Amino acid sequence: MESVRTLPLVIQGGMGVGISGWELARAVSRAGQLGVVSGTGLDILLARRLEDGDPGGHVRRALEVFPIPGVAARVLARYFRPGGRPAGTPYRTVPMLRQRMSVEREQLIVAATFVEVYLAREGHDGAVGINLLTKIQLPTLATLYGAMLAGVGVVLMGAGIPLKIPGVLDQLAAHEPATLCLEVAGAGTGEVEELHFDPRRHGAAVSQPLTRPRFFAVVASNSLATLLARKANGRVDGFVIEGPTAGGHNAPPRGEARRNERGEPIYGKRDTVDLAAIRALGLPFWRAGGAGSPEALTAALKEGAAGIQVGTLFAFCDESGLPAEQRRAMLASARAGQLDVFTDPLASPTGYPFKIVVRGDAPVETASRTRLCDIGHLRTPYRTSDGGVGYRCPSEPVEAYVAKGGDASDTIGRRCLCNALFANIGHGQLRQDGTTEPQLITAGDQAKELGQFLAGRESYTAKEVLDYLLAGAATSE
Repeated sequence: MESVRTLPLVIQGGMGVGISGWELARAVSRAGQLGVVSGTGLDILLARRLEDGDPGGHVRRALEVFPIPGVAARVLARYFRPGGRPAGTPYRTVPMLRQRMSVEREQLIVAATFVEVYLAREGHDGAVGINLLTKIQLPTLATLYGAMLAGVGVVLMGAGIPLKIPGVLDQLAAHEPATLCLEVAGAGTGEVEELHFDPRRHGAAVSQPLTRPRFFAVVASNSLATLLARKANGRVDGFVIEGPTAGGHNAPPRGEARRNERGEPIYGKRDTVDLAAIRALGLPFWRAGGAGSPEALTAALKEGAAGIQVGTLFAFCDESGLPAEQRRAMLASARAGQLDVFTDPLASPTGYPFKIVVRGDAPVETASRTRLCDIGHLRTPYRTSDGGVGYRCPSEPVEAYVAKGGDASDTIGRRCLCNALFANIGHGQLRQDGTTEPQLITAGDQAKELGQFLAGRESYTAKEVLDYLLAGAATSE
């Protein structure tokens, strides 16, 4: 096993859309730990930042050094509004992701990911990671290439079985075409659909190879870790072992589905990871999910872990992508002991349980919204009647979902996470009726204990989180 002294003690979690943005990742990496940007929805986020006038000029500064000629100019020409959007103007619609995309659509993904990683790496020499969801298949190859163009140090992936990602990293580092199998609902035995990405299609300079980043798989079971360690098509460099108390999406419980009196999934012994089996793989690992304390770091190190991954404490710090007004409101509720977290088994169109923050004694928010799918990052590819590939989402209009072969029962309780997560960071779409998309804040169970961490403070920085956590490393020595 690699010496833990060469590995971070703390990995900052890759949270939501834009919560783990470049400012947060840069702050953590500058402090000597592993800062991580969320790789979800970066194409839409880039477009909306530009439409809002690119405050501070950060996006344009990064685009100035984007290495593929002509791309930055095309992106700016399409999306940049020097004065921001006029009042009452909605964001432009970005074409939805598909199995086969135009050169320009792929380049928006590549450029957006480059910008986020470049800004996170600016001004220091620490490593920066990027977090992706395996279930969001369509942008993966272009996202990885954009991150590697910017010098990303670590790729973290969960929410699925990323068996082929290590080999993809090897191919993209050499500027070679890369391929992934596309999971298609309803595909027959032997029917194979693929995703392709060719750097040469975009005019990238291929004379010098890129640095191949480390690959850390995010897993919720030792069986999945074992599968990846033994069957992946390239090098796996470590694991993040995530428990069901982590924010965002959680792995579903194993065995018979049961729920508590609040309607939340119940996890049992089968959902506990066998750390002896993890240690036997000989690869570094980090504990995650409720690990945001010095005591958790001390315990993880004693268990043989390289450290911990922490999300919730960073989600509400000054450098988080959560707007300041939203952070202040959340922290005020935390100080008053009025933050709760509900694990909703239905909200996410992915079918994975999803954690929702609830303030005060209010019930879980179910803001009324006309069903509309215009971002589509969580759509599922499916086999159409004519043998092609279509796309559907249980959060889209019910009639449309059923017309595409979906079961109406799958639409019950579903929320549009794509639009909600952009609303969380101040980039919610403005609708024709004058309303803005509703928010849906997510965090881990540790949010319920945030008041204790605050100890009366009204705000805190990423550095204060690290100072707090790393006390656990000192006590374990």
